[in-house]
This record gives sequence, structure tokens and C-alpha cells, in this order.
Amino acid sequence: MSAPITALLDGETVTAVAGEVWSALVGEGELLLPGLGPVAPAVDGPSAWVTVTGPWDGVVVLTCGASGTADLTRSVLQLDDDEQPTAEDVDDVLRELANILGGNVKSLLPGPSALGLPETGPAPLRAEDEDTCRVSASWRGHDLAITIQGASEAPAHHTTEVPK
Repeated sequence: MSAPITALLDGETVTAVAGEVWSALVGEGELLLPGLGPVAPAVDGPSAWVTVTGPWDGVVVLTCGASGTADLTRSVLQLDDDEQPTAEDVDDVLRELANILGGNVKSLLPGPSALGLPETGPAPLRAEDEDTCRVSASWRGHDLAITIQGASEAPAHHTTEVPK
């Protein structure tokens, strides 16, 4: 087992990476504000995540407060303020944000590492706290959480043997 994520990344680094991703995808003038306090409050809303496998195995999870998903989707897809995004639009935007955030986090970890396909749904179960880095943020008053957590169980690595 490799070092826990807390030995590899800190909340300040994750917040900085998330801010860069936010500017690039949501908009240059859109600020992702870091949360206050040492403990990130729970965010109740949809989640998207990607797995990272390599010397460190885990997931990068983005959870957006339910009240902010429509605004976030409209901003990323450049929809009119009165347009109601579909559930598929919301999932697509959350997956894309999680994917890019996960790719940026992966680049900071010891490698080589691989990124899985982004998924949405209830957030994956958290690993031990020592292998979890969780930060909170807000955008336009909507709460967000970014959790980088070790896999509860290491993902199976499959190798295919080529017949000789």
C-alpha cells in the first residue's frame, strides 16, 4: 500500500487545482471560493467521481449542493438563465468536472497512474480518514465538496496474458 493521500496532497493544493479547473470550465470570471474552517461540512447533492489507479488507488469525488446543479449546468453549457437543463445535462457537466479535476489530481500523484471513466450517483463510501482529503468550497453561494479518498478495497488489476 502506498502512502495515504494526506501524505501526498493537502487541502490547499486541492483547492488551488479546483479553482483552476473551475475557471477553465465554468468561466474565467467564475470564482470557486474555498470553504471556511478546518472541517468541511457535508454537502447534500449529486456526486460525480473518477477512479485513480496506480501507486495510490482511490477516487476523486465532486459533490454539488442540489440547489446549485442547475445553475452550474447552465453556466458550463452557456444556457440562458431561464432554460432548465435536463438531468442528462447535469450528469454530463458533473462528470466532466470530476474527470478534469481527477486528471489534474492524478498528475500530482506518484505515477504512472490511470484514470477511470467518470460516473455519477451517490458518492462512493469513504475510506479511512487518514486516506481522505476533503475540502469544501462555494460558487455563487452554492456548496461544493471535493473528496479525494483511498479505495476501501484496492481495485482489481487485471492483466491479460498473450498466448505464445
